[in-house]
Amino acid sequence: MLDELEFEKPLQELENRIIQLRASDDPGAVRDEIAKLEERLGRLQQRIYGNLTAWQRAQVARHPKRPHALDFFQLLLEDFVELRGDRVFGDDKAIVGGLARFEGEPVVVVGHQKGRDTRENIARNFGMPHPEGYRKALRLMQLAAKFRTPIITFIDTPGAYPGLGAEERGQGEAIARNLKEMAGLATPIVCVVTGEGGSGGALAIGVGNRVLMLEHAIYSVISPEGCAAILWGDAAKAPEAAQLMRVTAADLLRLGAIDAIVREPAGGAQPPAPGRDRCDRSRAGGRRPPQLGGDRGPSARRAERPPLGAQVEIRRGARRGAIRPIPPDRRLRGSLDGL
Repeated sequence: MLDELEFEKPLQELENRIIQLRASDDPGAVRDEIAKLEERLGRLQQRIYGNLTAWQRAQVARHPKRPHALDFFQLLLEDFVELRGDRVFGDDKAIVGGLARFEGEPVVVVGHQKGRDTRENIARNFGMPHPEGYRKALRLMQLAAKFRTPIITFIDTPGAYPGLGAEERGQGEAIARNLKEMAGLATPIVCVVTGEGGSGGALAIGVGNRVLMLEHAIYSVISPEGCAAILWGDAAKAPEAAQLMRVTAADLLRLGAIDAIVREPAGGAQPPAPGRDRCDRSRAGGRRPPQLGGDRGPSARRAERPPLGAQVEIRRGARRGAIRPIPPDRRLRGSLDGL
């Protein structure tokens, strides 16, 4: 399949075999074989995704079907109302944000938004914001500070747009102003790196009281390809650069750059390929991962949330790889007491 990654080919072969057996004239006769193949698929999936290299994690972070900001808004929030425009130049669709409720508490949310296909990516500028996008984000965050409303940001961008028009409108100044203002806002800020955290384009909405990363997200000052091109004059050495740059969530947790890691279902946060059940049921309470998109109401979204005990983190300074539940008073509630 077009969206399958190179290291997922062994999984794809098993999936295709399972699909063929399910489509047979007498699926009951091959039920035992299907069960064995599914069990084998699960073990292989755990082994592959439990030993990903830094470059492979970068590929997962860039997966075209990975959840973006609007997907997280739909799955996590209620009563979301999008606010647009920077009140100076225009509206940048690479950054979305607005007012919402998280577990009943009011919040302001801001995030990078990529597209699902070529047309959407062009409209969203491939998730690379212009200055007006960062000024829109700052406008929303200042509104949150005015009413002492917590802020949650979702980071997923290869970087700020480097085009001539963006530079003419003050790209560097917009990023610098966001860094300065976010550092002094009198309201709690939680930043979550959900995919790519690329350079200042990510940091411009990434200054917060708590910084979290999804398990297969990356966060770096430059892309592995860019680093390889600068150091060795060969972008093909990106896998080596990714390893040396320490871009993964586990690396950054050990370095103290982030506060916690949010575990993903086996196989990544993106929806599973047809025929693949990549849900880690021990973490998701027996439910399949929610499908992205669609028009569902708040009650349906609440029903899809995992049980409270499934929310886990890796604490800085804890034994490597140790996971423990987040206590109820430490979860990302709207009041965010104690930050």
